Amino acid sequence: MLTRLALAMLAIFAVPTMAMAHTGAGAAGGFAHGFWHPITGLDHVLAMALVGVLAWQLGGRALWLVPATFVAAMAAGGVVAAGGLGLPLVEVGIALSVVVLGAAVALGIRAPVALAMGIAGLFAIFHGHAHGAEMPADASGLAYGIGFMLTTALLHLSGLGLGYLVGAAGDRHAVVVRSAGGLAAIAGIVILTGAL
Repeated sequence: MLTRLALAMLAIFAVPTMAMAHTGAGAAGGFAHGFWHPITGLDHVLAMALVGVLAWQLGGRALWLVPATFVAAMAAGGVVAAGGLGLPLVEVGIALSVVVLGAAVALGIRAPVALAMGIAGLFAIFHGHAHGAEMPADASGLAYGIGFMLTTALLHLSGLGLGYLVGAAGDRHAVVVRSAGGLAAIAGIVILTGAL
C-alpha cells in the first residue's frame, strides 16, 4: 500500500509540463510569488524534498544542519541573482541536484555531515539564483525571499516527515524511500536532458 502511494505521488509530480518552474510567467507579488515559485516545478520540489529525506537518512545533527545549510545558501544565491550577477548553467545545476540527491537517497549514502552540507549548499545556490532571477520587478525582495525560504523549509520538512513515517513502519519499508530516490534521480536525468 505504501509503495503504491509513493509511486502515485511521484507520477503526479512527473507531469512533463511541470518539469520547469522557470517560465517567467505567473502572478507578480512579493511573499505570495516567492512562496509559490518553488512548488511550481518538479525540479525544485524533488530536490528540496530529497534534502529532507537525505537529512533523515543521515540522522543526528544532519537532521537540521543539512536543511538549514540549503536554506541559507539558497538565500545567498537569491541575493546574488537579485543583485544582477549571473551564474552559468543554473538549470543544469538544478537538474543535477535532483540526480545527485536522488542517487544519494537511493543508494543510502552515509556521507559525513560536513560533506552533505557542502553538497546541499552548492546545489542550493543554483536554486536560489533561479528564484532571485525571477523575482518580479515590483515585488519586495525581502517578502519574496521569505516566501521562497519558507516553502523550501516546508519541503525539507516533508522529506523529513516521509523518512520518519517510513522509518516508523519498519526496516522492510526502507525500500520505499530508496525506490523513491531512484525514481527521483531518473526524473532528474530527464530534466537534465531538457536543460542541456
